[in-house]
Amino acid sequence: MTSFNHDIEALNKELSSKSPREIIKFALSSFDNIAVSFSGAEDVVLIELAHKLANPLQVFSLDTGRLHPETYRFIDQVRNHYNIDIETMSPQPEKLQALTKAKGLFSFYEDGHSECCGIRKIEPLRRKLATVDAWITGQRKDQSPGTRSNVAVVEIDEAFSTPDKKLIKFNPLANWSSEDVWNYIKMSEAPYNQLHEKGYISIGCEPCTRPVLPNQHEREGRWWWEEATHKECGLHAGNIEK
Repeated sequence: MTSFNHDIEALNKELSSKSPREIIKFALSSFDNIAVSFSGAEDVVLIELAHKLANPLQVFSLDTGRLHPETYRFIDQVRNHYNIDIETMSPQPEKLQALTKAKGLFSFYEDGHSECCGIRKIEPLRRKLATVDAWITGQRKDQSPGTRSNVAVVEIDEAFSTPDKKLIKFNPLANWSSEDVWNYIKMSEAPYNQLHEKGYISIGCEPCTRPVLPNQHEREGRWWWEEATHKECGLHAGNIEK
């Protein structure tokens, strides 16, 4: 880790006026061991912006075992397009088998998605983040009406920090809109998940994701059977007020 002694509040204020490319350049120059989290359209923008700034660029993705076939093909498409390695993090088989044996494959429809996401997403993410000093995500303020409106450009990730290490999280696209993201994808001819052409906007696991109707918010396609303002799986648990 490069020496990082910045006041986070002051740094966030300074970086908030910068472009995503400038923010990513600062992040990559500040940390030797930093990774980009990859899953969707916003993350392709991050890779498009970052792949020429770091060699090698450390990228990881969470393979929950329940993704759409299109998403698996998309991951390989991005790997080949940018000629980068993408580390896929999978859930621990023992914990997954215990859940499905006790409750079946679709228990989240009855008792909420937290337990399943905890096993398929949070534990693998925690395992990965324990190996890095900082990470870069594609979070935007307008992605969720109840949980992301205050997303900072840079922050201490309290959810995944440990007593021994403060984990730094960068959100270079915090101030971008969905329109900004797609304009950049079209301009740069970056690859994207083919599900976007079928009405999907926010894409997660296959059983928990559906297309949205015109004028619906993008997160209404995720965990649609649950409270609309709390559409988080725990990857960004710090967004949810305790």
